[in-house]
Amino acid sequence: MRGSPTATAIFVLVIVAACDGDKEKAAAAKAAADSVTRVATLADAPRPGAAVSGFKSPESVLYDSVDDLYFVSNVNGSAHGFISRLKGDGSIDSLMFIAGGRNGVTLNEPRGSALIGDTLWVADLDAVRAFNIRTAAPVATVDLKRLGAAMLNDVATGPDGALYITDTGPGGRSDAKRGNRIFRIGRNHKASVALHSDSLGAPNGLAWDAKNDRFIIVQWGGARIIAWHPGDKIARTIGFGAPQMDGVALLADGRLIFDSWARKALFVHHHDQETVVKGFDSPADFGVDTRRHRLAIPLYEKDRVEFWDIPVVAP
Repeated sequence: MRGSPTATAIFVLVIVAACDGDKEKAAAAKAAADSVTRVATLADAPRPGAAVSGFKSPESVLYDSVDDLYFVSNVNGSAHGFISRLKGDGSIDSLMFIAGGRNGVTLNEPRGSALIGDTLWVADLDAVRAFNIRTAAPVATVDLKRLGAAMLNDVATGPDGALYITDTGPGGRSDAKRGNRIFRIGRNHKASVALHSDSLGAPNGLAWDAKNDRFIIVQWGGARIIAWHPGDKIARTIGFGAPQMDGVALLADGRLIFDSWARKALFVHHHDQETVVKGFDSPADFGVDTRRHRLAIPLYEKDRVEFWDIPVVAP
């Protein structure tokens, strides 16, 4: 899978470890862990700014490691959605790189996306649309409405080369007839329902876990972190996070990262440690910059994308 910033602040995620000792020290450690763990340091080298503004309901960021670009999905109201393209340094290359209503493009409410070669696949309400990342020209549309799609959300590529897409449900609420689905689109663009189960709990973020041959899914309608092996009839709970989870990523070193609108926070799980970084307002589906070890986090209701460095840790 493949406004220009001026500030030089780097924001670092830090791990707060509990310490041994008497009850006072334990209470202090817990208080520290529950507090805001946001640390700012000044950078000598040029870096992206702390935030880039000018978007319209940015819901998802995808990083392209081949061309060193970010693609930002802007919901921006029905039929007026657009995709922004940012350079690797965080500056805006083209705010409306792909825009609904222009050049034969249809984009209703674009959210998650995935890259296969030079093609950007975007979840767009009840269809998945494909665009050439060089020319921005439409390439294909796969309509999932006939299969019960209500609000498509995240997109990920599976080991079989197919696309998998979560359906959170109408208004972010699944019911008996709509939502609670994972769709599959094969190489031949043939679509099918890979899973339809209440166990999904209004699924939102989706990430492939290659080590365990499964997808990791976070719920919008619950607080469970679930895993699903393609072909299984049910998704299984493997942990608990927070209500209204949106983005999720599994790093190469095993760290699991997800965010929550309800908690206004970013969570980092590594072995038996959990970092909670508070202070985010409407954090959505973030992108992982694998070159710079950085997250690009869209703040949906603030119309901006924030850049956060991820410290390198031992496996």
